[in-house]
Amino acid sequence: MATLLASILFLIFLFLSGIHVYWAFGGRWASGAVIPAREDNQVVMMPGIAPTLIVALGLLGFGFTALIQVMVFNSELPAWLAVIRAYGLWVIAGIFIIRAIGDFNYVGFFKKIRHTKFAVNDTKIYTPLCLLVGILALLLELNKEM
Repeated sequence: MATLLASILFLIFLFLSGIHVYWAFGGRWASGAVIPAREDNQVVMMPGIAPTLIVALGLLGFGFTALIQVMVFNSELPAWLAVIRAYGLWVIAGIFIIRAIGDFNYVGFFKKIRHTKFAVNDTKIYTPLCLLVGILALLLELNKEM
């Protein structure tokens, strides 16, 4: 069960990381409604190449964190990897569950602005995906402890 959960999380993070790399290098597919916008449809912020690549690396790191949980190690782990193995899933679950709850303005289940292209996609896709990732990370962590 843990291997299945880790694999699903890894594939989600791999896809999300890949699409961020695609956007960083000028890709436009699915980019029309992925940035929070005000009610007048003005985007709240427009990240550049470097921040987009940092997000891509972070997402890929989250994917590998999920895989680390199910790998069998015959030798002692380096200290930094042992810390990630011990607390990484808790961090991932926290980040994504908090993201699903939202900022009470632009993102999450409790957002105020609900009629922009981004807000509609956030309600239908992004927030449920964040909640799913948070729950999968929690399940993997709890499965690991059994």
